[in-house]
Amino acid sequence: MTINPDDDNIEILAGDPSTGTAEDDKSLTDLIEQPAKVMRIGTMIKQLLEEVRAAPLDDASRTKLLQIHKSSIRELEDGLAPELREELERLTLPFTDDSVPSDAELRIAQAQLVGWLEGLFHGIQTALFAQQMAARAQLEQMRQLPPGMAGQQRGPGHPGTGQYL
Repeated sequence: MTINPDDDNIEILAGDPSTGTAEDDKSLTDLIEQPAKVMRIGTMIKQLLEEVRAAPLDDASRTKLLQIHKSSIRELEDGLAPELREELERLTLPFTDDSVPSDAELRIAQAQLVGWLEGLFHGIQTALFAQQMAARAQLEQMRQLPPGMAGQQRGPGHPGTGQYL
């Protein structure tokens, strides 16, 4: 259960647990253990990629960019759940330790990482939007119930308790 501060403190309740699978229960937003850290690193990597696109890189700057790339991935992995960490490890291109990568190799690796992060962020936005739409639907459903019936849906076989005197 979550309280959404943007929609008049609407509680967002999960659906019927008997209809969902274990995979459905773990949303994309739950897979990011440290969202602020992931956002900061993602923004830094994107900015860095834009900066190095315009300038030719010498050996020293390529070595530094390689170090930044590797440390960024390590830091990102700390902020992700194991499932996303494994996906990131499968998708990132490993560099050999015996030589400095070329400009193109570094730019490709950085662009790949930026693309993966942007996909992750879009997935989070989509999940949050879906959650918000579910909350709105729940609110509309509650507004259609007669007064005093919110949270208790009585069928024909379950009459109300009546008034207390």
